[in-house]
Amino acid sequence: MWRLHQHPLCPFSRKVRLALGEKGVEFDMVKVAPWDAPDSFYSLNPAGRTPVLQHREKKIVLADSQAICEYLEEVSDERPLILGTALGRAEIRRLVALFDEQLWGDVTGPLMHEKYRKRVHLRQGPDSRVLRSAMRLLHEHMDYMDWLIDNRRWLAGAQLSLADFAAAAQLSVIDYLGGIEWSDHKGVHEWYRVMKSRPAFRGLLADKVEGLPPPRGYNDPNS
Repeated sequence: MWRLHQHPLCPFSRKVRLALGEKGVEFDMVKVAPWDAPDSFYSLNPAGRTPVLQHREKKIVLADSQAICEYLEEVSDERPLILGTALGRAEIRRLVALFDEQLWGDVTGPLMHEKYRKRVHLRQGPDSRVLRSAMRLLHEHMDYMDWLIDNRRWLAGAQLSLADFAAAAQLSVIDYLGGIEWSDHKGVHEWYRVMKSRPAFRGLLADKVEGLPPPRGYNDPNS
């Protein structure tokens, strides 16, 4: 069986969990804190980053969320997530990179550090300037997502794709950290409700991390 080495609030781990769930791939999980990972984890991924997908019997070790998702697309015909024409697949990959790199770098990563790691592990208070900057940039990203949803059925086009799961994985972490004001982004909010209602999302919404409970409504698909 596949084993996913992951952290509950790592959006890249969540992205892979959603892809595995959508494709109906059975797996179990091992929790890893990337900032305090054991040597055994570094033997799987010298970069020390989650997620890592391992199949001991097949002697397969895969690191990096996009590499893992691309592998799953190549070996599984179930519910393709990088689909359509060559141009359509390019658009999916473009948006996945945007959410994985820019939304993470601008918003999710800073909020994770300030609201989770500093509070729970470093016992420090957050930097209000970093929080304000992250929230301003979040609104800019969500404005763009609103535009996509206004002009397309799903983020990358007419069909549900990995772009939707990459974005939802990031927003689910930001939402857990209490960082989303939905009132100005009704299109994104409705899209996110639909994503939360998918069976693959149930495990994510049930996750909790010690020392930082989620806000009320976080695990309710209707909120």
